[in-house]
Amino acid sequence: MSPTPVKNLKSGWTTGTCASAAAKASAIAFCTAQKPNEIEVPLPDGSRVSFMVGWNNDQAFVIKDAGDDPDCTHGAMICASLTQRADEEISFLAGDGVGVITKEGLGLPLGDPAINPVPRRMIAQAIREVSNLGFIVTISVPGGQEMAKKTTNDRLGIVGGISILGTTGIVRPFSTAAYRASVVQQIDVAAAQGANELFLATGSRSEAFAISKRPDLDLVSFVEIGDFTKIALKRANHYAFEKVTWVGMVGKVTKLASGFLMTHFHRSALDTTILDEVSKMTTTNSKILTAATATETARHFYEVCIGEGEIAPLDELTRRAYQNCKLELPKISDFQMVMCDFDGSMEICRAH
Repeated sequence: MSPTPVKNLKSGWTTGTCASAAAKASAIAFCTAQKPNEIEVPLPDGSRVSFMVGWNNDQAFVIKDAGDDPDCTHGAMICASLTQRADEEISFLAGDGVGVITKEGLGLPLGDPAINPVPRRMIAQAIREVSNLGFIVTISVPGGQEMAKKTTNDRLGIVGGISILGTTGIVRPFSTAAYRASVVQQIDVAAAQGANELFLATGSRSEAFAISKRPDLDLVSFVEIGDFTKIALKRANHYAFEKVTWVGMVGKVTKLASGFLMTHFHRSALDTTILDEVSKMTTTNSKILTAATATETARHFYEVCIGEGEIAPLDELTRRAYQNCKLELPKISDFQMVMCDFDGSMEICRAH
């Protein structure tokens, strides 16, 4: 599922911000032999933030606070150690628990640590507040390999641990911007890996369904897009994949059929008009016709159709959703839309 914004939640700090604080502390220790217990570092917007710093011998660490975001790295120990270089450059190594890039499409060289460009700049800027010496910066995250199993890193070709991330330095709870960026990145990687076929699934069950139907494909071809159908379609169209298949359940299909390609509940509440239209077009069944206007959820309408053994209204919903989505795909000759059941085990309808 895609994130649900909630008001009055506490923001937190990205792994990139924590790494910059740990790196600055290590730079101070290297240059002065003093180990600070608190460090202030700049954020990309020019503001500054302070962190408590711990030490494991000569390795500084900051405990990540993700605020109220359900982040798998919340509470992680973000560690940094420095080794002087002969020149004045700053370079990076992946320590224990930090991933390494093994696939194209991530904007970093193969073999590099999975430390994104903004965190690299933040780390370098923090170090430069202390010294102009050149350093090899090793970032490590104990337990990062286990944390990475809860992310898409393995699918993206980031092996051995988590990524050091962030664009603003701040974790905003249930950030739609972060989810959107993840969708775009996964499609970028699929294209860079030469995938010809792309599956866009709205959730974990629909993705599992898609994978079960095409076990021959690399997992990079499957992208969980949540509510970001429009963004995913536009990105897929940009790369002109040979075939794109959207997979989801009746709730998302109904929103798409109504013309809402951003399908978040708060952005597009259920409009029963579309259910009424497709029902009147496809059936005379009184239970289905009543459910079309009386229901509060698309799922209830779906369950009545299934219970009555009539798929035609759901077929028409899927066809309309397909037509709306196809408008975003002028470069894609083979686009298909699949509605699966709520267990992610059975195909209900397909439009193409």
